[in-house]
Amino acid sequence: MADTRPVVIIGGPPTSNGDLHIGHIAGPYLGADVHRRYLRAAGRDGVFASCTDDSQTYLVTSAARVGLTPPELVKQSTENIQRTFKAMGVEVDGFSPTDDGYKALVHDYVNRLYDNGKLRLRKVRLPYSERAGEFLVEGFVGGGCPTCLADSRGGFCEGCGHPIDFDALIEPYSVLDPADEVTYRETEILVFPVSEYREQLLAYYEERGPAWRPHVLGLMRELLAGPLPDFAITYPVSWGLPAPFAETPGQTLNAWVEGMPASMYCTEYALRRNGKPVVADDDAWLAENDARVVVFMGFDPLFTWGVVHVAELIAHDGRYVLPDTLLVNEFYELENEKFSTSKGHVVWARELAAELPRDLARFYLNLTAPEFARTNFSRAALEKIAGERLVAPWNELAETLAKLTAEVGGEGGLPVSTEATERAAAMVSRFVLNYELEDFSLSRAADLVVQHVERLRAAAERTLAGNLDQEMLRGRLGDLFLELRALTGCASPILIDLSARAASAGGFDLRITADAYDVTHTTAFAVPPLEFPPTSEV
Repeated sequence: MADTRPVVIIGGPPTSNGDLHIGHIAGPYLGADVHRRYLRAAGRDGVFASCTDDSQTYLVTSAARVGLTPPELVKQSTENIQRTFKAMGVEVDGFSPTDDGYKALVHDYVNRLYDNGKLRLRKVRLPYSERAGEFLVEGFVGGGCPTCLADSRGGFCEGCGHPIDFDALIEPYSVLDPADEVTYRETEILVFPVSEYREQLLAYYEERGPAWRPHVLGLMRELLAGPLPDFAITYPVSWGLPAPFAETPGQTLNAWVEGMPASMYCTEYALRRNGKPVVADDDAWLAENDARVVVFMGFDPLFTWGVVHVAELIAHDGRYVLPDTLLVNEFYELENEKFSTSKGHVVWARELAAELPRDLARFYLNLTAPEFARTNFSRAALEKIAGERLVAPWNELAETLAKLTAEVGGEGGLPVSTEATERAAAMVSRFVLNYELEDFSLSRAADLVVQHVERLRAAAERTLAGNLDQEMLRGRLGDLFLELRALTGCASPILIDLSARAASAGGFDLRITADAYDVTHTTAFAVPPLEFPPTSEV
């Protein structure tokens, strides 16, 4: 039985240091959008929220690279990210600003931890730029990961997911000035002692269900088996929100600290935009409201989201609900190489949506989603797979149904057999398996679309060739149109434009519930074609 609690869907906040390429879209944001659309089609309560991450040190290094100030880059990137979401059909219920209300909730969140004695003042050694006279943390410093030896940044390793202690990078260097001499200096910062929550974290992960992908649980077991480093709450750097603590004057909050309060704020922002009365900015996340929280995210920041943030919520002593699921995707590659904006090896999502119908882009990104391992984007493969497996059979189905409708006149209701309603229910049940969090899979859902388009195409061809009398033909046509309606509803979280056109042509609602197709009669309609190659821009 499906979990019927209201669902809070968080798309991991994108850093406002540039636009989104298809590697960003293919995992967390498309997944979050598909699940939200499924909930709506199933008549369930859910909200999808996000916001930009404006405090990351990566933003400063990116701004320097493109010749902008950090605030200029934030403004430009935020506008571009929202345009890209719209172009790709990623429908966020609320994309909150990082305004005064946002900043107030971040400060409330960390002050509550501080006031309850959950933070510690620690003396630590941090990389230091001798030329600039500044500490180097997070995106300001690079070096070798002490766990996997890959080139990394401070904080945690993008490759293996392990945290990197303050002074643990191998041969550290300044990202902004690689020729600069990097030394170490001691300073006092406030930290969150993650290790104090080991037992609660172990218990939390022992309870995780099948929605958690094996790589995630494997990394959690690995991390929790060893020492857990303290997590920096403040840093002696100038970029970021000011830290509100007397012990750390002039310091700022570690940008990663904002993850949970940012999620709370954007959730409430989304709910208010959709008519919820104004209440506290963290109301939706309060334990008493029993929401089911799911975060769609990439693998690289998993230590922060899966260990630190969960421990922070636990440290709030029952105030907040804990995440039900972290739906984590692996890396998406371009022509079998990593995306690289600096090298121009990138496909921007908004440009792809302008070059071909976005349904085809969404279909291919769903089909090749990096759910359990690295997968690959290829423009040639997109054109071949989308053209041969989706567009051609769909258009053949549409043409055959048009011919059959002409033979029976297309007037009045068409009878539907019990067998057709059973097939529609079976179709719905298979899609539901892949849209529910317990076995969520964009790839399998997209593959089901292909499977059923071909099945109905073949059935329509057999009907056309069957030389049936009018009564039997009307019955077969009724069955085909009922099952097509069910398929259109089930495919609607992926093929958003085609399903909307089909529903408008047929005068039906897009539903993903078996009872929606438990009928005795249906009607024919003009099935809209899929265009490919494209004839217009999105």
